[in-house]
Amino acid sequence: MKKELLMASALVSTLGAASVAQAVTATMAGSMKVGVEFESPGGSAVDTNNVKDQSNFNISLSETTDAGTTISTSFEIVDEGTVAADDDNAIKLTFTDGSALELLNAGNAAGTHAVAVPGASGEQGIGGTSSNNAPTGVDFGATSTALGVEWHSAADFLADGLKLSASYSTDSGAAATATAAVDSSYGVGATYVTSAGDTTLTIGGGFASSSTAKSGTALTNDVNGFNVGVSAVTGDLTVGIGYGDGDTWADEDGGTTSQTDGSVTVAGIKYVTGDITLAVGVTSGEGKDSNTVGTAGSTDDAHDSTSASVTYAVASGVSAVLGYTTVDQQDEGASDESSGGSAWYVGATMSF
Repeated sequence: MKKELLMASALVSTLGAASVAQAVTATMAGSMKVGVEFESPGGSAVDTNNVKDQSNFNISLSETTDAGTTISTSFEIVDEGTVAADDDNAIKLTFTDGSALELLNAGNAAGTHAVAVPGASGEQGIGGTSSNNAPTGVDFGATSTALGVEWHSAADFLADGLKLSASYSTDSGAAATATAAVDSSYGVGATYVTSAGDTTLTIGGGFASSSTAKSGTALTNDVNGFNVGVSAVTGDLTVGIGYGDGDTWADEDGGTTSQTDGSVTVAGIKYVTGDITLAVGVTSGEGKDSNTVGTAGSTDDAHDSTSASVTYAVASGVSAVLGYTTVDQQDEGASDESSGGSAWYVGATMSF
């Protein structure tokens, strides 16, 4: 409780330093995606056609105090069949030296510095149900609670092109249940940007760890892990690769919690030629999961996917997308055709 009170006191005292204003500065952005997806699952599953009608609306708010500190936050409304508001956004304080501090819903610094790897556009995917717990994102170990803070250094910290972040979150105080939950976490991350001839290199990564409990009892393997990645941009060509390794967990039906020791590699390439953007991305994840606390898994889950897309800029803010994805799944050492297969997507996106 003492930690929560100190965090609240720091937030109130900082915001109280701002001059009284009638309204903050607001900017908005958003997009509308309309298309159709054609899924062809493996095994005996039936092919399906789905209309994808998705929209999002984002509002960013910011204001600067007399002392030069910028206070900012944002929220997003997403409509993917059911309207939902994304309120998972921190209050961010950016200081005159370029450093920043995020308060509440701050996230984990290891995820902040995961390098963006090019990937295919489109809304294609396979919707099969599986107990496969192989990770598919390099920052799967970067978790946190809402009661968190994250500090960001200014650019060129200690060396040209270097930026660091550190985060910490504490117990949310929620009642212990049969669902596993994060009690506290910390993370550190760094990004380094440099040039080599005509190529701009971005190298980044981080380490994260958290304590996790179910019904008040700590799990044998808490969520933790590291990620590292690199991207290179040369003119209109972007290539990237990332790797993540660590432990995670997933709550499944019947109150079952699976603990997974896994790793994942993602790689991609993107090329822009005139109004056309070509992109290809691959993901390969594997993990050993166990439903028995204290007993390591002995057989592999695996997720392997390849996606490609062609995006054409029809007009300012308007693009047409053709995308394709193929997925292979392995559950407990055996091929899981019902949750694999292929999918096509054709649609348009209008952004503002």
